[in-house]
Amino acid sequence: MSTQTAAQPHRRAPDERSSLLKLYLTRGVLAVAWALAFARAHEHLDAAAVTLLVLYPLIDAVSSLIDHRATPGRSERRVIAFNGALSTLAAVAVGIAGAAGGVAPVLHVFGTWAVVSGAAQVAVGLRRRGPELGGQWPTLISGALSFLVGITYNIQAAGDHPSLAVLSVYATGGAVWFVLQAGLLGWKTRRLRVRTA
Repeated sequence: MSTQTAAQPHRRAPDERSSLLKLYLTRGVLAVAWALAFARAHEHLDAAAVTLLVLYPLIDAVSSLIDHRATPGRSERRVIAFNGALSTLAAVAVGIAGAAGGVAPVLHVFGTWAVVSGAAQVAVGLRRRGPELGGQWPTLISGALSFLVGITYNIQAAGDHPSLAVLSVYATGGAVWFVLQAGLLGWKTRRLRVRTA
């Protein structure tokens, strides 16, 4: 399979759309569950909060692995693999920062991860922006917002009163965009079925 370019995109198989739809929908549900759990646990940086902090980037790492296996385009797979490795490192780093009891270091790590991961998400979205995968605009917006929000988290972490409460908002926002992207893929799949019926 040749590397995808904007001028010559590879054809998207129905099973790829189906795999991505399930992946986005699952990630949306998990992000909501994580946001609800962390909203109750973030006040004290104890074992439960640190476990949740580690879990969030690990969810992204596992999702990247599943996505990598289902994606035919080599250029996409490289970015997805990079994001998976980055998320794994972020889980380790945020666990160390959380175990040390520092809210500011945790916010710095999470913010830095959000910046780089958001950029990677935009890169993948641009490679998938063809009509066969619904245009990918929710993914592009989500990645861009992640990039910008990550910068603000690093600014907050350098301030006098950093708070981890913002992370629940981050996860909730991500969930909305994942569910929207899943909805677009489902709509596109139904339209294609009608055309070929």
